[in-house]
Amino acid sequence: MAYQIDFLAATSNQIEAALCERLESIRLSRNMTQQQLAQEAGVSPRTIGRLANGQGVSLDTFIRVLTALRIQQSLESLLPDPTVRPIERVGAAARERRRAHPVRMSPEPPAWSWGDGGDEGEQ
Repeated sequence: MAYQIDFLAATSNQIEAALCERLESIRLSRNMTQQQLAQEAGVSPRTIGRLANGQGVSLDTFIRVLTALRIQQSLESLLPDPTVRPIERVGAAARERRRAHPVRMSPEPPAWSWGDGGDEGEQ
């Protein structure tokens, strides 16, 4: 079964439901019951039932289920590796980033008004 979801336009609830549906399909393809998956993951069968229905589970439970299904290596593709920055690797002095810096806006000059900055001797 092909899952089509536009992750750019989907809400968090839609993404959660799609991920839960994929996990349920993987469980079924492995011919595991919810009880077996719950035991393997160390969670309750009710938690697996909530997951199968697309309801919320904790991140810990999600990781446990991935591990029990032996697909935890998929977590690598979930978030890109922040240390891989090809443009910075070109420079010899590339350093690992330690903190974020906010974008600084250059201050705008104050708006000019009558009586500002003119020759004060003239009237």
